[in-house]
Amino acid sequence: MKAKSIKWLLTGVCGLLAACAIITVNVYFPEKAAKEAYKSLDDMLLTNRGEKPPTEGKQPAEEQKAPAAPEAKPQSNLFQQLPSFSLVSVANAADRVPDTRTVQSEADALAIELGSMPEVVKAYEEMNKRLPRLMVLFDSGAVGLTNQGLLTVRDRLKVTPQDEAQVNAENQDRKTVITGMARAILKLAKQKETKAALNQVLAKAAATFADARREAANPGWWMQLQNGRWVQK
Repeated sequence: MKAKSIKWLLTGVCGLLAACAIITVNVYFPEKAAKEAYKSLDDMLLTNRGEKPPTEGKQPAEEQKAPAAPEAKPQSNLFQQLPSFSLVSVANAADRVPDTRTVQSEADALAIELGSMPEVVKAYEEMNKRLPRLMVLFDSGAVGLTNQGLLTVRDRLKVTPQDEAQVNAENQDRKTVITGMARAILKLAKQKETKAALNQVLAKAAATFADARREAANPGWWMQLQNGRWVQK
């Protein structure tokens, strides 16, 4: 009887330790930094979003002969060497409020990490090629942006089979970018890339991607809010 009690006690202790091990795995998600990193990659790698407007007129001849020296502008440190740091991965990390410099540092590190992933670079190359046609579909209301950052056809009368194939291919590339962000966050957090940890970060990475794309959307485009409601910007 005594041996049986000890056995049950040990079983309970082992179960408790296992439960504690699961509870303490909580990866800090740097939402602001992730959004800035997405924006940085879009600014650098999506070059077909529209041409710059032409200048209003030429400068007078005397101004052309002696142009003023261009004003020095602060350069992004996106691809400069950054001091090493790690994203917090403990259970109470979500309570901390990073300052502006920390957010920018984390955003730069995430953008660099994403930019070093061949699959992410390839995805942006493909997205860049199909962007002009997708913008036409957005403008016409044929497609909309979901709250996971993906495209969905809203009016099938306005799309061709080729358009639907473009939408499907675009979604695959967007998933590649979102997955890359989740992997980058785990790496910088020095967190092992397990399936559980990846799934924990993936949903937030998708929602943040959608948020960044909503902010960049043109007026009139259809988009889905996080609560599931569809609106026009």
